[in-house]
Amino acid sequence: MIRTTRRKFLVASAVMAATALSLSVMPAQALSPRSEVGVTSTAIKLGITLPMGGSARYGYNQLPGAMKAYFDYVNANGGVNGRKISLVVKDDGYLPKQAIQNTQDLIAKDKVLAVIGALGTANNKAVASAVNLGRRGIPSLFINTGFSGFNDRKAYPTSSTILPSYIMEAKLMSKFLKETYPGKKVCMLYQDDDFGDDALVGFDKSHGNMDFAVKVAYPSLSQGVAGVPDSWITKFKAGGCEVQVVFGVASATLYTVLAAAKAQYAPKWVLGSVGADIGSINPATVPYIIGATSMSFMPSVVDPKDEYVAKFKEINTTYNAGAKFNSWALIGMNTAFVAVQALKAAGKDLTRASLLAAIDNNGSKFANAGLVPLNYSKTSNVGFNGYWFGTFNKTGDLVPNDTFTYTPYTTDSGTGDVVKSTYVRPAMPAKGLPN
Repeated sequence: MIRTTRRKFLVASAVMAATALSLSVMPAQALSPRSEVGVTSTAIKLGITLPMGGSARYGYNQLPGAMKAYFDYVNANGGVNGRKISLVVKDDGYLPKQAIQNTQDLIAKDKVLAVIGALGTANNKAVASAVNLGRRGIPSLFINTGFSGFNDRKAYPTSSTILPSYIMEAKLMSKFLKETYPGKKVCMLYQDDDFGDDALVGFDKSHGNMDFAVKVAYPSLSQGVAGVPDSWITKFKAGGCEVQVVFGVASATLYTVLAAAKAQYAPKWVLGSVGADIGSINPATVPYIIGATSMSFMPSVVDPKDEYVAKFKEINTTYNAGAKFNSWALIGMNTAFVAVQALKAAGKDLTRASLLAAIDNNGSKFANAGLVPLNYSKTSNVGFNGYWFGTFNKTGDLVPNDTFTYTPYTTDSGTGDVVKSTYVRPAMPAKGLPN
């Protein structure tokens, strides 16, 4: 028995010695941890799902082209820590079920490091629930929705917003409406979902204290149904509305204004930021839009003095051939610009965890074109928190009410005050390439 035990011990010792010898001569990289999904020594793969077609496509379908243009510019200048960035784009038609499938494909088939810039409140909520991004540690960065629910760090631990919340927006809009149109009949069209519900909270007495003479809610995607926008305008005209708020997506703004032109309904227009990019409306044929009010957290795309606008416009011309440089192009390019800083800050050993930590630790200090601050931290996944107000000029571009002098206001998604911002924006890095 003793001999048998001793023999087994000697055999085990020999195996261990041989194993140790073989490990000593193996290359170092063979012992390193498994590489992160979506990352190689030369590449980083990101993905986005949003409506590229259908009635909700207006404006939004320009985001990927602008994002890719900036990534291509960075790639041409050495990439991020030696890696080139690619962006996989999928069309979800603004439908939650398709957004879920697209996101599952991006993760399982395309094997992206992170989802970036995904659009829509309902879509992002559905994806977070069905795909379990938070539990799986998969980043969903800079999502394009202002739904305040995404500010819940516990419910959405791996998500970050880029837009100010719709509650913030409605609070700022309330202040503007009460100061600019006292005693006027103000009416509102809004999307009948979480998007519109957030607006109602922001306009509520506990927040913005705004009353409307007529309110019309529309189901998402109904704006593209023949005759539906005409029915909205009929209600607003019958209500004697003098100031018309549109708190909807860009396509809702488009169809509403076209229906108003047909019915010769010409109120003072106040458009929410989401639906304010109305490049499909030609001011020459629909003059009602000239002088309409809207709001933005970005500089005007026709600002001749803004260094971010100038650089992004130059990149757009070279790397996004044939695409007009408008507010959606600016937002898309700025999102990519912020993403590059996050990727750089995550370090050479890039992982999903290090990427999320980089935003938590450094995100509030990232350079960007925004005229109000980013609010990322270890306890906050909130992006921008304010707007400036302006009007649409004869070419359909939003410009500040004072000639390219911006007066931004900031607030929160609670009952905090609306205050004039004192934020000083970081300068554009040399050549538009983050350090």
